[in-house]
Amino acid sequence: MSGDTIAVVGGTGNLGAAIAWRLARAGYDVVIGSRKAEAAREKATELGHGLKGMANADAAAAAGLIIVTVPFAAQEATLADIRPHVAGKIVVDTTVPLVPPKVMRVQLPGEGSAAVRAEALLGEGVTMVSAFHNVAAHKLAKDIDVGCDVLVFGDDKAARGKVVALADAMGLRGLHAGALVNSAAAEALTSILIFMNKTYQVDGAGIRITGELVAPQG
Repeated sequence: MSGDTIAVVGGTGNLGAAIAWRLARAGYDVVIGSRKAEAAREKATELGHGLKGMANADAAAAAGLIIVTVPFAAQEATLADIRPHVAGKIVVDTTVPLVPPKVMRVQLPGEGSAAVRAEALLGEGVTMVSAFHNVAAHKLAKDIDVGCDVLVFGDDKAARGKVVALADAMGLRGLHAGALVNSAAAEALTSILIFMNKTYQVDGAGIRITGELVAPQG
């Protein structure tokens, strides 16, 4: 393993597995993390493309960039598990604060967003980025054009740029969306998309930003 390795923590779940598969297929060195190492290894074998599986903490320790893909209810425990292994690294949080059974209603945490909460839980020394909130996992897991933009948030522009590039490599369109606190907008939008899926019988609504975008400078 090296600093170029990407860990997908919670990678046996639907979103994590789809992200890991897309990145590995694009040529990245990716390790899937799970609470149980055996489950991670089984999922890695199932997905192929050179994926490896480990326990969450081991996956985080082995990687230079960590993508956390767990439900909101598991966020705190998962971050506590990987916290000893993330100093000096980029951590990408995909968490959406859905609170069953009312998942079609926006319920942001007291910190303002799941991403800001994650930054506080991991402490200093971590470069936090937030992304992949509004892409349907079941579509991402298929060899299709998902046709979805990925809004990427973070206070470090260079770190945001790395995640934008990962989204592009996955066949999506990554877009800089500003400071980490702005993540609240995308996190809240997920509940709206779930509502629209039900109301309009959409198979995984996503978002696209209109207009002709020019690549940011610097």
